[in-house]
Amino acid sequence: MTAFAAVLDALFADAHLSREVVYTAEGGAPSLVRAILRRPDDVTGIGDARIWSETTRLDLRLAEVATPRPGDRIEIDGEAFLIQGEPIRDRERLVWTVDLRPA
Repeated sequence: MTAFAAVLDALFADAHLSREVVYTAEGGAPSLVRAILRRPDDVTGIGDARIWSETTRLDLRLAEVATPRPGDRIEIDGEAFLIQGEPIRDRERLVWTVDLRPA
């Protein structure tokens, strides 16, 4: 295990930074995984207009979720979301970042 992987394991184990969520692959069984939740505001430019929107993103460890796909379901504190768009892996190939939309 690399030093970077060990640090990521510590971050995902920290109750102040991460939480347990229920991940269900499309057509699969639910599983409890650790995730780091981010809800940044996003500003998108369309021509001269700027549109503000709330977003919900999650970081998931590859060790727990090998291949997340659009349409997979994630439940956070009883609220259901679906993965939208293609998940993105980090440079070290240890973490997926997924965009979510309400289910």
